[in-house]
Amino acid sequence: MPPWEIPSDQLPPVAAVQKLLRALADPVRLEMVRRLAADPAGEAPCSDLYEGLNKSTATHHFKILVEAGAFRPVMVGPSRGHRLRRDALQEAAPGLLDALMGALARQQDARGAE
Repeated sequence: MPPWEIPSDQLPPVAAVQKLLRALADPVRLEMVRRLAADPAGEAPCSDLYEGLNKSTATHHFKILVEAGAFRPVMVGPSRGHRLRRDALQEAAPGLLDALMGALARQQDARGAE
């Protein structure tokens, strides 16, 4: 296991709702979460989770999402990546992830209808 990957039994709990909502309030981080939530495996290489950012800025956003308990760093094939902590999020804030993803989908549909 790479030194930066956190073992399952040592993952921190999902942050308090206020910290979690602050982490998800940023449009870049919310898009990162949306991309992972849409992935059937719930994990992806870091580079698949953003575009138009430099690597250090993306790393900053990943750090905030990991500290909030939304993401877990993992290896995805030969690349560093992240896994969405769907079960932990559901336990800490029931329905929040589904509500956010539903709202984003409706917003996307509304943009497409314009």
